[in-house]
Amino acid sequence: MEQQQPFLSLSNITVRYLDKTLFQSIDWQISKGTHWAIVGPSGSGKTALLNTILGKFNIINGSIHYHFYDEYKATHTITDPWFNYRNLIAFVGHHHTFKNLSNTTTDFYYQQRFNSMDADNSPTVKEYLEIEEVPAWMKALRLENLLEKRLIKLSNGETRRVMIARSLFQQPQLLMLDNPFIGLDVQARKEFTEMINNIIAGGTTVIMSTTPTEVPQNITNVLTLEEGKITGKYTREEFIKLPVPVAAPTLPGIESETIASLTANVDMPVFDTIVKMEDIHVKYGENTILKGINWVVKPNDKWALLGPNGAGKSTLLSLINGDNPQAYANKLWLFDRKRGSGESIWDIKKKIGFVSPELHQYFTSRDNCLQVVCSGYSDIIGTPKPVKPEQEEKARKWMEVLGINQHEKTPFKQVPESAQRLTLLARALVKNPPLLIFDEPCQGLDDQQKQHFKHVIEQLSEHLNIALIFVTHYEDELPSCVDKFIRLNKGEMVK
Repeated sequence: MEQQQPFLSLSNITVRYLDKTLFQSIDWQISKGTHWAIVGPSGSGKTALLNTILGKFNIINGSIHYHFYDEYKATHTITDPWFNYRNLIAFVGHHHTFKNLSNTTTDFYYQQRFNSMDADNSPTVKEYLEIEEVPAWMKALRLENLLEKRLIKLSNGETRRVMIARSLFQQPQLLMLDNPFIGLDVQARKEFTEMINNIIAGGTTVIMSTTPTEVPQNITNVLTLEEGKITGKYTREEFIKLPVPVAAPTLPGIESETIASLTANVDMPVFDTIVKMEDIHVKYGENTILKGINWVVKPNDKWALLGPNGAGKSTLLSLINGDNPQAYANKLWLFDRKRGSGESIWDIKKKIGFVSPELHQYFTSRDNCLQVVCSGYSDIIGTPKPVKPEQEEKARKWMEVLGINQHEKTPFKQVPESAQRLTLLARALVKNPPLLIFDEPCQGLDDQQKQHFKHVIEQLSEHLNIALIFVTHYEDELPSCVDKFIRLNKGEMVK
């Protein structure tokens, strides 16, 4: 049997980041013509392994050999003294790094997409990619209709396609994708699978982190990780024949008693109606985002808000959460008050516990996880106001319920992505609001964490007369208490 040419070798590497050992004595050889998926539970090290290959972490023992870089140097004349293996790698995560056009404001901010003038400060797709038309080799990304669209207005699926397009312009030898299916609807996941298959067919080597059930057909091999250790290396055919792993038992069964104590003696305000919308229309320029929405949310209602990427779900939620100024131009009542009748944004936000992928994207806090949870009392994105000892203790208890109390003193940005998401969920729960808005709350969580989170919400609904709006692209993520459904498509309610 002919020996396959090496493409990338990790030889007995030990990796540290800050004061933590991420990997110890890892061996992994990737041959030319093979393409790998990395799977494992949340916190197992999937993203960290991609970042190690990218050169972001300190290798204190062993080595990584970039054979594809050696081959490139042997066949190309390189005049740039700073050129190295990183120039041949493209990495696409699920957080974008888009910038504004102006010199005064560089980074996007959370409410920007809902403010027309500020949204116009973001580049169009055409400006970002620096193209006038989509080249033939990139047709599979379906960017033709996006070229004039502002980056800030893109849906999750559209953003991912644009990020991959930008990475492919580098003509990389290696394309690394970190959870590319996260936040995508059913159709978008199918299209992304086809797109990744086409990229592989075009000759680019692909390494991606993903879930065990979302491994594209052209991926040839699968690496399994757990707690920073390689637990298996398989061909795709071997991997799909393995028994489907059963989710481990949920985290320690402290929820019922603890949630009961956390919700005891809560002075929940009484409202006749939580949300009332009459003939809601939202339009930006010539683009209609929402059209003729009529919807009523009563106390203790449990709603699922469903629809494909770009259907208008985030815009609808922004009207409720006080982030969209077009609320004033519509017939909208929140907590029995007509919007624009003298209430402040903070009056609204203090009655809502909210988490979303966009909030996570723009949550750049340098505080530790406990401080981030405590920021839920004041609804501030950033360093929170001082809290009372009993409030801090309550925040600790919610972290315990969600299984993240070990991260209490760790800076938010230094914990795994799943722990960041659970920290923001604890932040939404900490003030016992009359309305919870969970926009794709299970993104980045493994099966055990998803099941545990569903259980927590079901327990919470038994103890508090709380309304819930839950957005997901995976209906099996919905807690059993959800019994009402609203579906959007192209900005309209559908049955």
